[in-house]
Amino acid sequence: MGRPEIAKVVQQTILRGGVLGHYVLRAYVVMSNHVHVLLDPIQSLAKVTRGVKGVSAREANKALNRVGKRFWQDESFDRGIRSLAEFERVRAYIENNPVKAGLVAKPEDWRWSSAVTRASE
Repeated sequence: MGRPEIAKVVQQTILRGGVLGHYVLRAYVVMSNHVHVLLDPIQSLAKVTRGVKGVSAREANKALNRVGKRFWQDESFDRGIRSLAEFERVRAYIENNPVKAGLVAKPEDWRWSSAVTRASE
């Protein structure tokens, strides 16, 4: 990870949204150039996305000493999960992202991922 302090900002923002009750967080991974999140929204998905992107962009830009600059791209992609098998496949895809990228040997070795918590349960 090029900037661990920025990954931590994004991770903390994702975790906080779950604690605040905006969604039930199921899985996530923060990579250097993208993020995957699997969640059950409690608020509207548009509000969740705006909140996570807004808070993390503000905090990341502060840490980077940048003010008013774009942090996230405008687009985001969402899709519904229709079965337990699909849920498990998507969760595994998310948590295995750093392994597939050759960054770690096991998902739980990537500290900006839900795999770390799942491995310790």
